[in-house]
Amino acid sequence: MTPSLFILTGSGISAESGLGTFRDTDGIWAKFDWQELASPEGFAEDPIAVHEFYNLRRKGLLDASHNAAHTALARLEAAWIRLGGKFSLVTQNIDDLHERAGSERLIHMHGELLKSRCNACGDLQDCRSDLAITQSCTACGREGTLRPHVVWFGEIPIGMEEIADRLATVTHFAAIGTSGAVWPAAGFAQEAARNGAETWELALDPGESGHNFAFSRYGKATQTVPFWCEEILKRAFG
Repeated sequence: MTPSLFILTGSGISAESGLGTFRDTDGIWAKFDWQELASPEGFAEDPIAVHEFYNLRRKGLLDASHNAAHTALARLEAAWIRLGGKFSLVTQNIDDLHERAGSERLIHMHGELLKSRCNACGDLQDCRSDLAITQSCTACGREGTLRPHVVWFGEIPIGMEEIADRLATVTHFAAIGTSGAVWPAAGFAQEAARNGAETWELALDPGESGHNFAFSRYGKATQTVPFWCEEILKRAFG
């Protein structure tokens, strides 16, 4: 069987780049109300506050840099494909640090902070500056319809059909820097294991779905991920 690697990443892989995690005791949702800032209802109620929140996060992202864990995964992707394997990287992160490190086969299941989307016509645009309710969509011309291209609570993640297809044939699965608490991503490891995949958890501490993993490596991503990348290549290709 052709080695097929599926990697799921969460906010833990970007934490060492200075970007906040979400569900830790000092994470983003411990400081802010997700119902007000990360839901369609919150945006409808107070779009100015939502835009201010994401404008600040966008500025923080533009000042950040990818780290050794992002770089290691990009190199793993290139090596895995060169050796004839199938490779998938799915991230719950809305940052672009994987791309900056060189990753190419990537699905942003929760959207991308550096893009805007029109609620009226669905047009997507690159966005590296502030959004405001006074702006108009360049595609349809309507004012006040632009929003961050981010999947909010209550919305369907992006690329779920493609993700399901890839999980069906996976031989090796790894969850990196994710709490295992957010669905549907929290169920990916169980699905991979059900399909016979070797499953790995790489995180600071065991996540909520740790029972679904056969192997684990705990510690900072910049320390564990590069070594794991070498290890998984040897396990898959000898």
